[in-house]
Amino acid sequence: MKKWTLLTFALLLICVGAYMVIGNTIKFTNGYKMAKASASNSTLMFKEEIQDATAIEKEIVQSDNQINYTERPSIGENMGELYIPKLDAVLPIIHGTNEDELEKGVGHFAGSVLPGENDNSVLAGHRDTVFRELGEVGLNDELIVKTSAGTFTYIVRDVRIVDSDDRTVIVSMPEATLTVSTCYPFGFIGSAPQRYVLVADLVSIN
Repeated sequence: MKKWTLLTFALLLICVGAYMVIGNTIKFTNGYKMAKASASNSTLMFKEEIQDATAIEKEIVQSDNQINYTERPSIGENMGELYIPKLDAVLPIIHGTNEDELEKGVGHFAGSVLPGENDNSVLAGHRDTVFRELGEVGLNDELIVKTSAGTFTYIVRDVRIVDSDDRTVIVSMPEATLTVSTCYPFGFIGSAPQRYVLVADLVSIN
């Protein structure tokens, strides 16, 4: 009788121990899942905060780019200079892109914003005069524009060759951009069928 009592007691202890182990295992598993979910949510929130901060920073930068021109240039007026470090060239910028303006220097397309302002500021010039060596300028090269409103440094991010009737050269841009174009090919005799285009982003204002 004593033997059966001890055996029953032992079995009872085993059952109690098994119950506690299983219970603790379930609690640990649930806790691990909750911790993992919390960590995942924290990571997601952190990424969202970084994205929000980046968006706010870009918005602030773009806001800072609201350049104040006290006077708008008139057609034919010398409105500044284009400095191309790669070529060590300083070229006058004339407001307007008719033949009269292009004979004097680099023409600024009157339908585009002024250099430094948000959107797309478009410059054009003849390949056999001011932009004779523009083909040597490419990705990551600087284009520096000086006007009455300041000095604006752009970095070339895209080089394109388009048809002469391609209107994407003068499209609106979401940020301060400088687009420079000339006829292409450079050695072509007669009216060139294409355009050599540099698209540059504003990186600093002085």
